Amino acid sequence: MKIHLLSFLFVVNCFSQSNIVNTNEWHFNSNSNGISLEKWHNENTKKTKNEIIVATLDSQIDLAHEDLQGQLWFNKKEIPNNGIDDDKNGYIDDYNGWNFIGKPNGQYLRYGNYEYTKIVRKYNPYFEGKKEVTTDSITLFNTYKRALKHHTYYSEFHKDYLKSLEYTISIWQKGKDTLKYFFPKENYTIAQLDSLYNKYKINDKSYDKRRDDNDKDLGALIFNIMASYEIGKKELNDLIVSKNETDSTINTKLNIAYDPRTYIKDNPNILEKGYGNHILNNNKFQLGHNTAVTSIIAGNRKNDVGLLGFHENIKVMPLVVSNSGDEYDKDIAMAIRYAIDNGAKVINMSIGKDFSLNQDWVSEALIYAEKHNVLIVHSSGNSNLNVDKRAYFPSDYIFTEEKEITTNFINVGSISKRIDSTMVSPFSNYGKNNVDIFAPGEEIYVAAPNNTYKHDSGTSLAAPMVSGTAALIWLYYPNLTVQEVKKIILESGVTIDKMVIKPGTENELVHFSELCKSGKILNTYNAMKMAEEMSRKKTH
Repeated sequence: MKIHLLSFLFVVNCFSQSNIVNTNEWHFNSNSNGISLEKWHNENTKKTKNEIIVATLDSQIDLAHEDLQGQLWFNKKEIPNNGIDDDKNGYIDDYNGWNFIGKPNGQYLRYGNYEYTKIVRKYNPYFEGKKEVTTDSITLFNTYKRALKHHTYYSEFHKDYLKSLEYTISIWQKGKDTLKYFFPKENYTIAQLDSLYNKYKINDKSYDKRRDDNDKDLGALIFNIMASYEIGKKELNDLIVSKNETDSTINTKLNIAYDPRTYIKDNPNILEKGYGNHILNNNKFQLGHNTAVTSIIAGNRKNDVGLLGFHENIKVMPLVVSNSGDEYDKDIAMAIRYAIDNGAKVINMSIGKDFSLNQDWVSEALIYAEKHNVLIVHSSGNSNLNVDKRAYFPSDYIFTEEKEITTNFINVGSISKRIDSTMVSPFSNYGKNNVDIFAPGEEIYVAAPNNTYKHDSGTSLAAPMVSGTAALIWLYYPNLTVQEVKKIILESGVTIDKMVIKPGTENELVHFSELCKSGKILNTYNAMKMAEEMSRKKTH
């Protein structure tokens, strides 16, 4: 969604209002690290009447988007909006999916907590001020200390940033008026501002004729305008929006006294069915992420608008677990179970966080998925970190035991269309043990709210490439097990035998095989060919 900055950040390249179907995007193709999806479609002569459901554990979604019409799961056993649990699955009116963070009155919850905020709130009564604890509490105590360190750092950071924004807003108009003296048409560049700042950063007394005693230092005025331009805030309203968002972060995501579960009115200490609501699209602020993810998996291939998903027989089940903050392990676990119990074969989790308060709940849900032959696909994260050394959740790896607990989990990093040493996306997390494969996740054409389209980047977009491939395999070869589908995806990928720049570094070169378990990038064409052969052998 990553919705929260470290988990779900999309690097927006450009927006497009065009409705024309885009068939030439690089990730469809057979060159420049593309997955060769269209090559398979062009050669495939087989038809299938099968349907397959892919669940997306994500944000809210634009259900009315033109390119998702006919591609969303519909619960045929549920009568919409009659206030009755017709299929008796524990969820009332869940005809398109479920919102696990919805309020009982049908409204949405815009802000949650960061996971480290939840940990500090829960364990402050036990550990606050302590330097040592008993042996049986040491692991939990160490987690608390790390969470407290994060909470303290980011609380101070956002408070300082808020002060900076408030100061910049207070002198914004004065700075703009001052720059008109140098640039009457206001047509300055960042480079020109930088040059001007270097000239006037020490107060120029000869300029006092244009300033009264209450004016701010000329260098400060120039610097603040320049700094705002550098982070893309060229209008006063941009700064005001950022100030309001930062203020909200301090008062919600970082606020120990703010507990969002009081608005959901569930029991946060137990796994239970039925809390939340069935409304998936009333939070206009957070419709984009799942809309983008879903369009990659199942964008309508027959409507001549937008983009091409993997297949028209793939139906997406939206399950809302993400808002502005970190997902709750309870919601993740219950959404996984909901997806399985209601027929999903693939679960896409383009979500993530640095801590896990109730990892056991999620681990049990992953095991439940494995027992039901369901594949879990997860985005590795956008913090350019080695997730072998620093956990990123949800995960099938238990760090305290140093082992994977399931065989049905694929963790996906992001590559670009570049074929040189910069091919790995600089934001992507990596790990020789805990990232399985890389897939296209940079400059990807996706659907956006209100029937628009754009290019976005993030491991959130790499994961649905794998989810779509897995769904396509099962559409045509339903006799394969989840372990076989995972094996096919990893082994059929294209091996990358070259040195690449390690994410998070300027120019440190490592062999690609050091960044993921398979040493490969996704190739859907190869996967379908391998699946065909494996399925044929099983039936003879």
